[in-house]
Amino acid sequence: MAKRCEICGKGPAVGNNVSHSHKKSRRRWLPNLQKVRVQVDGQVTHKKVCTGCIKSDRIVKVA
Repeated sequence: MAKRCEICGKGPAVGNNVSHSHKKSRRRWLPNLQKVRVQVDGQVTHKKVCTGCIKSDRIVKVA
């Protein structure tokens, strides 16, 4: 399962966890993806969409 928004393409970001002693280990920040029903070209489908796209009305949600 790809952790990528199907609208804007936002995916995981990578960086370091930094401890108190400044020892570093790799970590990932995952996007907040939601599975929503979306209307695309008059058809209703399910898509994995980040909350930024939902808030900015880049999709048309279906009840």
